[in-house]
Amino acid sequence: MTSWATRFRLRQYAKASLWIVPLFGLVLGVALAQAASAVDGASWLPETWDYSASTASSVLSSVVGSMIALLGFVVTIGVLVIQQATGTLSPRYMRLWYRDRLQKAVLATFTGTFAFAYTLLRSIEADSVPNLGVTLAGIAVSVSLLLLLIYLNRFTHNLRPVAIADIVGRLGERVLGHAAARVRSTNVPDGALPTARSVNRIRSERGGVIQAFDAAGLVALAARHDCVLVLGASVGDFVPPGGTVVEIHGGASAPDPRRVTGLLALGTERTIEQDPAFALRILVDIAIRALSPAVNDPTTAVQVLNHIEAFLHEVGRAGSRSHYVLADDRGRPRLVVPGRPWESYLDLAVTEIRDYGATSVQVCRRLRALLEGLLATLPDACGPALRTELGLLDDAVDREFTDAPRRARARTADSQGIGGRPARDALPGAPPGETGR
Repeated sequence: MTSWATRFRLRQYAKASLWIVPLFGLVLGVALAQAASAVDGASWLPETWDYSASTASSVLSSVVGSMIALLGFVVTIGVLVIQQATGTLSPRYMRLWYRDRLQKAVLATFTGTFAFAYTLLRSIEADSVPNLGVTLAGIAVSVSLLLLLIYLNRFTHNLRPVAIADIVGRLGERVLGHAAARVRSTNVPDGALPTARSVNRIRSERGGVIQAFDAAGLVALAARHDCVLVLGASVGDFVPPGGTVVEIHGGASAPDPRRVTGLLALGTERTIEQDPAFALRILVDIAIRALSPAVNDPTTAVQVLNHIEAFLHEVGRAGSRSHYVLADDRGRPRLVVPGRPWESYLDLAVTEIRDYGATSVQVCRRLRALLEGLLATLPDACGPALRTELGLLDDAVDREFTDAPRRARARTADSQGIGGRPARDALPGAPPGETGR
């Protein structure tokens, strides 16, 4: 029986594959063509659907050629998307783009229509014409063209950096919400974690990034052997060959190392399924690409900061921790999972943008508005890290803006970067950057 990790990798491959769904479309097209040929000559077919052999042959030949041309057109669009995404957005975004269902539906429709028309074309004879099939081929071409227009409209609008930031941000928030709900249902207080004298370490045979793990399977395995499993690295961390992936604390018997590693999926790069920080990583990548000298587009960075702020609000409300203790059905702790504390998310969100955008007035102003807005709305536990980041932002502004007027402008919070309203809670007469709380 295949392990959970193998099934996870197969699911990941299927989601990212651009040929599996079109292959199903190809097979379905052949099957539908044979079914259409079987019902030809039925009395309920209208007479207007009768075609001569030459007309049917011409129509189906045109459909076959047009589908091949449209497939080439979509592949060309895909190449352009890859070039733009890797050049001006983030190569990490491509892992999400490969999974787009509309793109796979378009490719499947084209290959299915091609197979349908080609199969019918082979069945045309002087005294036998697949009238129903020819009509259905025309309908399939119309559907294909409609899907192509929807595809072009979607990617024309969704390839803008701000649109991609919205997609990635919402996806990250959804993953974060699912993770928070799963942890709340099984988490136990840290004090309930027993101390064990014996600790066995399971090491990775090959290096890789921890993409996901089966929490329920690990908890059940630990309960079966009456032990506590401690993951040695977080989801998204790279584990070198020979690195510790799991520590086994106590236990009546030691679980099979292959069973344990079979519940953790290692791969070549991060995935977003159990790693909401990966979405934040993509957002930051888009922002700092916009701030590079080759692009020099700070407005895009400001727009991406809008979605980063929304994501940080979700993180702050979720109450992220440095680790979580998951229990079995009887409430006994069985699995310790490393987490990402609030400080790690905040550091990832603002450090690089601050470093690369310190010379931009609007980036500094938008960053200050982000930090002060979070400070005003999130729980008090988030405050120390936010105040630290505000101090680092002040230091960066003081280094880059040596004259007082420009420094004062850069230290003013502005939700639009430049041109927006000052902070609503700004004190009259207070120095720029200072707010009342």
